[in-house]
Amino acid sequence: MTYKHIVVEPISGSIGAEISGVDLSRPLSDEAFAEIHDAFMKHLVVSFHGQPLTPETEIAFAKRFGPLIVDPYVKAHDKYPEMLVIVKEATEKNAFGESWHSDSTFLERPPAVSFLHAKEVPPVGGNTMYANQYLAYETLSEGLKKELLKLRAVHNTSRSYARSYQTNRYAGRTMQLRDDDVIKEAITKEVVHPVVRTHPVTGRKALYVNKTYVIRFEGWTEEESLPLVRYLCAHAVRPEFTCEVGWAPGTLTMWDNRCAMHHPINNYHGHRREMHRVVAEGDVPA
Repeated sequence: MTYKHIVVEPISGSIGAEISGVDLSRPLSDEAFAEIHDAFMKHLVVSFHGQPLTPETEIAFAKRFGPLIVDPYVKAHDKYPEMLVIVKEATEKNAFGESWHSDSTFLERPPAVSFLHAKEVPPVGGNTMYANQYLAYETLSEGLKKELLKLRAVHNTSRSYARSYQTNRYAGRTMQLRDDDVIKEAITKEVVHPVVRTHPVTGRKALYVNKTYVIRFEGWTEEESLPLVRYLCAHAVRPEFTCEVGWAPGTLTMWDNRCAMHHPINNYHGHRREMHRVVAEGDVPA
């Protein structure tokens, strides 16, 4: 596609691009949206700098990619239940989501797209890394690819949110877990997804395993599963599959959870960082 409404500049040879020439706080024409969607499908992660978005305009843009998800674990924005205010205060040590993962794979219909809008960023550090899971799958041996196509993985939050809720690990943190029937039901759930999923738009296959939420392979024990899960998770984030995205106030970055993983880098101790996140629901992985 030749772009008439946007300018696209790749930021690495494997994943990621910056898009300019468009103001996301204003209504987009169908033609401009189609160009953004095309660039997004090609690059998996796209950033728009200098976007003066309010919660309303960020939510409106995100809804063009599908219905938004209300997080079952983390307390949301006071006025907007679809939005998480992701904050690390200058005095806090732990950052939210501090590991390689794809968002909320414990859901039956995990997010297709995540949107993160920077409100306050540290003077240095606080970047986010992304990894191309198409390449993670395509660079495996033919023998392993054949075996992985047979496998399904069990996802839940027993190592993350569920454990934090049960041990009150979020006590004293700026961000808080919910304390209602929604989270009490969510921590008991397990879902099963294919280890290799086919993207519903591009038709390409992507590795779909992360160490945050994958507990074991279906029909395997956790002990049996662990070596292969560790290998796949290490392979999935090889440097040649990745890019690093920097932030400034007003930057909006969106990524495709169906074929990319991300990792926020917690290297800005002593400084405050605030981001507004919404996620668009995806399909049942197939």
